Amino acid sequence: MMNDADDAHDPHAGPSDYAIEQLVGRLLQFGVLISAIVVAIGGIMVLVQHGGAIPSYAAFRGEPPSLATLAGIIQGAAALDARTIIQLGLLLLIATPVLRVAFTLVAFMLQRDRKYVFITAIVLALLLYGLLFGRA
Repeated sequence: MMNDADDAHDPHAGPSDYAIEQLVGRLLQFGVLISAIVVAIGGIMVLVQHGGAIPSYAAFRGEPPSLATLAGIIQGAAALDARTIIQLGLLLLIATPVLRVAFTLVAFMLQRDRKYVFITAIVLALLLYGLLFGRA
């Protein structure tokens, strides 16, 4: 007969709930921290490059279309464009909870918890659909 202490050491049981909670917490912390650092770097670059510029409010100039696509953000960040680096930081911030759900899905798969695999897969699909197609 196995008790709860034996379940924690069973190599076929998958990771424990506590271990998953700790990893998910760290994932969220690092995701937010990394995105904040990237946004701060981009913000400092904007201030250094354009801090003394006088804004013109006579005509509205929207952001370039390259800031609306993943490829454009990656290319702009690689070229060290300050506004694109800020956009990359925001994209990382948005991606953090999506990665959390994906990580949780894998953890539930390792635990062989079919009910939560199903529910988490639906949540992940809705998140990805909303991000890719603009509605959920």
